[in-house]
Amino acid sequence: MQRFPVVFSLWLATLLAPLFAQAQLAVPNAAGLTYGHVHLNVSDIELHKQIWVEHFSGVVVERGPLTAVRLPNMLVALTARAPTGGSQPTVMDHFGFKVRNIEAFLAKWRAAGLPAEDPFTGAEGQINAYVMLPDEVRVELQEDQGLSTEVSGYHVHFFTPDYEALLAWYVDIFGLEVRPRGSISTTTNAPGMNLSFGNSRTPRLPTRGSSLDHIGFEFDDLEAFCKQLEAKGIKFDVPFRDVPSIGLKIAYITDPSGVYIELTQGYDDY
Repeated sequence: MQRFPVVFSLWLATLLAPLFAQAQLAVPNAAGLTYGHVHLNVSDIELHKQIWVEHFSGVVVERGPLTAVRLPNMLVALTARAPTGGSQPTVMDHFGFKVRNIEAFLAKWRAAGLPAEDPFTGAEGQINAYVMLPDEVRVELQEDQGLSTEVSGYHVHFFTPDYEALLAWYVDIFGLEVRPRGSISTTTNAPGMNLSFGNSRTPRLPTRGSSLDHIGFEFDDLEAFCKQLEAKGIKFDVPFRDVPSIGLKIAYITDPSGVYIELTQGYDDY
C-alpha cells in the first residue's frame, strides 16, 4: 500500500526533470560564479518573446518591470527600447546555442520568414549556422544530436583587435582558465557558457545601447565579489545594490573593450 506513492513520486520527478533543468542556470563553480544572461534592447518585445518561446523553447518570466526568457544554462532579458544598432558592429558580435537538430530548427525558422545563413562546418567539426533575430541580433547555432534538450545556451563571442588581452582580463577578473574550443584556442569557460575571443581587423563599438546591450554573470554572494573587484581597482558603472522589485542584487562594470557587464545575484531563482 505504500508502494504507489513512491512509484508515483518517481514518475512525477522523471516527467518534470526537463522542466526543473530548464529552470536553473548551470551549477556555480567553487568561487560561486555561473553564467547568467544576455540582455537585449528590442523594438518589439512581444515579437521577441514569441520567437524565443516558439523557436528556442524558452519560458517567459516577468518580475516587476523586468521581462526575461528562461533557457537551459542562461536567460535572455528583454528591454522594450529601440537599439542604436545590431550586435555585429559591436565587440559582442553574437551569442550561440546548441540545438539537437539544426535542419529542423532552420526549416521552422525559415517557414516563419526569419533570415538564416547556410549551414557550415564550425570550429568543433559540427554543423553550424547563423540566424538573425529582429533588431539585428546575430545568433549562432551548433548541432549536437546528443543534447538532452532541444536547445541549450552555449557561447558568447567577442571580436576585437585586442582579443588576447581581453581574454586575459576575463580570466583574471572572473578566476577562469583558458580552454580551447575546437580550433579556437582563445576561449575560456564559465559554468554553463563558453566565452570565445576572436580577432577583428577594425575597431568594434561598445555594446551599451545596441541590440545586445550587455552580458551577465550570476554569483552566490555578489556583495563579496564586488569587494574583490574594488580591491583590484575595478571601476563600477553601477555599484552593488539590492533591487527587490525584480528580486535581484546587481552591479555593472565595463570590460576594457567596451562590453557592458551586469553582475547579479538572484537570477538562479527565476
